[in-house]
Amino acid sequence: MARYLAGRLGQALLVMLAITTIVFFVLRLAPGDPARILLGDLATQEEVHALRVQMGLEEPLYIQYAIFIRNLLHGNLGKSIAFRTPAFPLVLERLPATVELSLVAWVLAIVIAFPLGIVAAVRPRSPVAFFYTVFTAGAQAMPSFWLGIMLMLVFAAWLQILPGSGRGTPQQMVLPALTLALNPAAILARLIRAGMVDVMEKDYIRTALAKGLGETMITLRHALKNMLIPVVTLMGLQLGVFLGGAVVTETVFAWPGVGRLAIVAIGGRDYPMVQSAVLVLAIIFTLVNLLVDIAYMFLDPRIRYA
Repeated sequence: MARYLAGRLGQALLVMLAITTIVFFVLRLAPGDPARILLGDLATQEEVHALRVQMGLEEPLYIQYAIFIRNLLHGNLGKSIAFRTPAFPLVLERLPATVELSLVAWVLAIVIAFPLGIVAAVRPRSPVAFFYTVFTAGAQAMPSFWLGIMLMLVFAAWLQILPGSGRGTPQQMVLPALTLALNPAAILARLIRAGMVDVMEKDYIRTALAKGLGETMITLRHALKNMLIPVVTLMGLQLGVFLGGAVVTETVFAWPGVGRLAIVAIGGRDYPMVQSAVLVLAIIFTLVNLLVDIAYMFLDPRIRYA
């Protein structure tokens, strides 16, 4: 097990290095001059050039990359161009807001998906199964930015029962968490239903029914447990996507998280800030995937890691 974890951590380091390298070059090859953006259109060419020299942007790209790697190995991800402060601590300051929103949305998606998928599988002609069909089709068809705007329009502007932006109260959490959770909940519910339908046709389930075991016990104790591995895999991926992909939701609802900070940084070509945000989210995503792999051993005792 220790050998496996060491290997996975080594792979994780390589993945994070590859991600930060790709982001480094993509940012610098994209159109737009951070010095011009920072100084404004009224700045002279001499002033822009002087700032570019000060920021190290006049160096060849390979030298900029070597400096970046050297600083990265020393734990220095640079100073934010826009905020004039070290970028990494600023990202860590915004991280709790993103983690909070992501965890609430993740739990909400699970709470919606499991009952819906299970009941739709064992009661295919019930009203719940009909709602499952409508919900999964509708939730997957709606883009998150459109859904967020519609929820804000209905509940914040028309009914005025929930706030439409900001962070600090449970009420402010409802709309962004719902926006973030509905599409993943639909995907997860479909996987749960498909897995339950497949498992319920297995011989050991028919044997349990023939022995007179109750349907609830068979569903929860035997069928559900034996279809959890793909579901747990998707749940882990979804949590990683929540943490790294809440950009649109945070922007729509003015949620002060890492995603919104990254959007501002990208618009201002704030290289250190974007690189810090991507690195933090890549670390979290990698750790989540590692925890999912470890969870497999508890779900299926036959799985062992050398």
